[in-house]
Amino acid sequence: MSAVVSAADVRRSRVRLFIVTMLFLVTTVNYADRATLSIAGPALSKELHLDPVAMGWIFSAFGWSYVVAQVPGGWLLDRYGSRLVYAFSIIVWSLFTMMQGWVGFLSAGAAIIVLFALRLLVGIAEAPSFPANARIVAAWFPGNERGTASAFFNSGQYFATVIFAPLMGWIAHDYGWRYVFFVMGGLGVVMGLAWIKTVYGPKEHPAINEAEFDYIKDGGALVDLDTPKEERAPDSGPKWDHIRQLLSNRMMLGVYLGQYCINTLTYFFLTWFPVYLVKERGLSILQAGFVATLPALCGFIGGVLGGIISDAILRKTGSLTMARKIPIVGGMLLSMSIIACNYVDGQALVVGFMALAFFGKGIGALGWAVVSDTSPKEAGGVSGGLFNSFGNLSSITTPIVIGYIVAATGSFNGALVFVGINALVAAFAYLVVVGKIERVVLKPSS
Repeated sequence: MSAVVSAADVRRSRVRLFIVTMLFLVTTVNYADRATLSIAGPALSKELHLDPVAMGWIFSAFGWSYVVAQVPGGWLLDRYGSRLVYAFSIIVWSLFTMMQGWVGFLSAGAAIIVLFALRLLVGIAEAPSFPANARIVAAWFPGNERGTASAFFNSGQYFATVIFAPLMGWIAHDYGWRYVFFVMGGLGVVMGLAWIKTVYGPKEHPAINEAEFDYIKDGGALVDLDTPKEERAPDSGPKWDHIRQLLSNRMMLGVYLGQYCINTLTYFFLTWFPVYLVKERGLSILQAGFVATLPALCGFIGGVLGGIISDAILRKTGSLTMARKIPIVGGMLLSMSIIACNYVDGQALVVGFMALAFFGKGIGALGWAVVSDTSPKEAGGVSGGLFNSFGNLSSITTPIVIGYIVAATGSFNGALVFVGINALVAAFAYLVVVGKIERVVLKPSS
């Protein structure tokens, strides 16, 4: 990750860079699959006669099951390892995504019920994905590269829109909304098969050499995190007391609150943003798919830049707390510029302020780096699951709250203020509640 390549670096393999690239690609497909409903939403809601409140509830279906399944998904990762659990997750959520295209062949009432159920199943299947990302980064990357690695895979959420929003908009416009689900589901199955063929832990990967292994281990990588099951102690794995200790840790509670608020911006973008462009700003579905790429591209650039800035601060100051907090707080304050969209009329200005807001959100989206920095070794998956549970409560509340605001006011103005306030609360959480950022040391269970 460093721009300066020493003689020792030349001798090292670069397998960790391939690993984080795979995490980035899988995360891109993950978020594209989540966004399928937002792209198909305007045409789907018209065909099925859905009002904003009903769409808000359908948008939220993913979040209900995704949140509930986080801790069980994290437990599976800690017990059985990231590679196989993640591969199964990718293939299953992709199949459920594909099946959503078939709801258009049902009657309106049955279609709504089946669509809601399939979104629930997608949420369950995707639950292990981000805790697995954090565990894999903790296993493969030394501390001084972890921020950049985490920011890079996390920026896949923006890149998903850059690449797939125009594609899905074109598919929905020319072939119908059903084919958005068919195409994206099929792509996910292919990605799952590629994952199982190419991704391994540091100790098992056939391409890693001793120089790279020693480098990442000496730098703090948890290379034993995915020890094969047959080599583990019979009582290994996470315990209920680990969850209690994490939930009683002030630092972690502040991180959880911050992630909830940060994800409010994410889920506005994934659910209501294309609808906002179509219904509030008068764009067609095809235009909305292309317009959404600029804020997404700025979010992607901000996401990568945030990780680079964070790791540079860490190398310069040696303070993990400063390295993570400065980009997060600064980025969240910048993302409040989303509120300015209420005070401009031109589409170019609206897109410009949205782009600025998502650039700031990208810079501040370092929560998964914090998880990799703070999670106890014996409960990394559960720690990531708890973090993602709290963070993704906003996947439930954001679509519903915005749906009610739009239904009550006939405008998105209040919705944008709601999103901006969440950004402010995220900055407050990291400034005031979190305190020093350090790895949690769990006490032995009695």
